[in-house]
Amino acid sequence: MEAMTIANFSTDAERWDALVNRNTQAEGTFFYGVKTTGVFCRPTCSSRLPKRDNVVFFEQACEAEQAGFRPCKRCQPKGASPRQEQVAAIAQLCHHIRTSDSPLSLKEMAAEMSLSPYHFHRLFREIVGVTPKQYTQGHRAQRVREGLQTPQSVTEALYEAGFESNSSFYGKASQHLGMTPTQYKRGAAGMTIYYAIRPSWLGLVLVALTERGVCAIALDNSAEVLTQHLHQIFPKATLKEADEGFAEWITQALTLVEQPDRAIDLPLDIQGTAFQQQVWQALQKIPAGQTITYSELAERIGNPKAVRAVASACGSNRVAIAIPCHRVIGRDGSLTGYRWGKERKQALLAREQNGSKGPK
Repeated sequence: MEAMTIANFSTDAERWDALVNRNTQAEGTFFYGVKTTGVFCRPTCSSRLPKRDNVVFFEQACEAEQAGFRPCKRCQPKGASPRQEQVAAIAQLCHHIRTSDSPLSLKEMAAEMSLSPYHFHRLFREIVGVTPKQYTQGHRAQRVREGLQTPQSVTEALYEAGFESNSSFYGKASQHLGMTPTQYKRGAAGMTIYYAIRPSWLGLVLVALTERGVCAIALDNSAEVLTQHLHQIFPKATLKEADEGFAEWITQALTLVEQPDRAIDLPLDIQGTAFQQQVWQALQKIPAGQTITYSELAERIGNPKAVRAVASACGSNRVAIAIPCHRVIGRDGSLTGYRWGKERKQALLAREQNGSKGPK
């Protein structure tokens, strides 16, 4: 389960900070030894905080033992930590959610872990990054998407995914699919996607729209590549060049490309799981001209363990610049990947940091 990747505390400064704050996220990532006692502990050990000069850090318990330290009797660092047990239990429960024929109630899920609904809800969100309800809905929506790719009917796909009625899913279909289930099953057949391709300082820009808002913004130097990209997203939709009725949205989208540091309220019509939407919302709150790392973004959504899942959500973004995934960089400051090219990512960041006066 990708969202449960253990976070790294790779520097002594980060480890000391985790130790001082008894950070539960650090469980299993390192151990510390105290020179004056000859004992090594977990970072969350309830023992008295030692002086920094007396502390040495180890990645593995065996390394601490090889250095001559003995395990603490209080936190028992050689066994599975309470945090690791919680993560394992949540992972097992998530598997149960994914394989269950019907949705589990919050009370049922909490009972499986012998916790109150309140404490279970808080623990689940802390570890997974979304609430139990969001996780369940996101998985059921994924099952619908998979079911709609098979010959079965829309109704069969909905019931097989655990929805008790069509209305219970159709109410949020646009949030999960970006269109109705029937349209999604048909590859957006019967749906009209309007688009415009315009030149910009980043090359050609494709802006695709539905009646509800912008569903894609793509960048490339080839109009043919851009239209092929749109066909891949909506293989059976009717693609039409946008008319004057969409002029305002197209103008706003192009203005955003030309001035990525400018705040523009552009209506978006995009699909995504609860987790992806959470990441995309956090991306839209990053100020222009600023960057954060994938691990910082994971922390910002309250799930520092989900670095790889956050990176995947960034990679799933179809709306360039409007959802500014270009503002996320690697831990070492590198630009990392960008769907529309690292050169464009670098140029966008330079333009934002220079107040729209970057390279043209």
